[in-house]
Amino acid sequence: MTDTTHGQALTAWRGGPSRYALAGALLIAVLVGLAVALIVGLGSHRSTAVARAGAGERETARTASARVSAPPVATRGSGTARGVRSNVAEVADPTESSSFPAPASARHRAAATPAKAGEEVVAAGAPSDAEVRKELAQMQAVERKAAQAQQKSLTPVKGGESIGGNGTIPIPTNVPEVIQKVVAGANAIADFPYVFGGGHGSFVDNAYDCSGSVSYALAAGGLLGSPETSGELESWGAPGPGRYITVYANAGHTYMYVDGILYDTAGRSGVYASRWQVSPVDNSGYVVRHWPGL
Repeated sequence: MTDTTHGQALTAWRGGPSRYALAGALLIAVLVGLAVALIVGLGSHRSTAVARAGAGERETARTASARVSAPPVATRGSGTARGVRSNVAEVADPTESSSFPAPASARHRAAATPAKAGEEVVAAGAPSDAEVRKELAQMQAVERKAAQAQQKSLTPVKGGESIGGNGTIPIPTNVPEVIQKVVAGANAIADFPYVFGGGHGSFVDNAYDCSGSVSYALAAGGLLGSPETSGELESWGAPGPGRYITVYANAGHTYMYVDGILYDTAGRSGVYASRWQVSPVDNSGYVVRHWPGL
């Protein structure tokens, strides 16, 4: 009898791993690959999430920084460029009867925005020496003519204290540009009718009450961002009179002096008479305000 055990074992060894062993090894390799892909994918997702979170935090930080460093908006408040509105309600104007309230039949064109009205003032350029001398001579001639015109116009119209002419005053040349713009704004609505509450829903209106009138002119100079009532104007700017502009206000009425000339709705000479007036008035009982530096 021949012993074949040794030969069979040698044949099996020479034939290499069985099909089952190869399948098992392949399955293990696939599982390892899937595990590696899963780990890499989770790491990438986590990195993306962290990056997004970091970007969000940086954006939030930038937004917060922008809010902190943003310049204040010029306009309302108590002596600062950025104040808090007191929300004082508009009350009946005790001087309304002398402001010639417009009847229902009165019609007037709508005003332009205060900023548009202020554009009547054009900043000077940079001329040559010869142009300066020429312009100086022209300016002196214009100033003489303006002084004569102002002297003539600052005569009250019959029926009140409103100035004559077309109801406007010449824009002064020896004052800061902001004051020139206030005058231009005041001129723009000088002959508009008086209606209680006019000019408060919007600066663009076809009639203005006392505080609406003052608010419009101040806004033309960039000194106010939205219409304020008489009571609110009691805390506008800073306390005391100003060099170029002084606002007088109480709960019921307000007016102002600009470059020494009275701008008031009370005491006008008619429905379409000028708000610029000749004679000063009794200022007792009013809070006195001005814009810092003006």
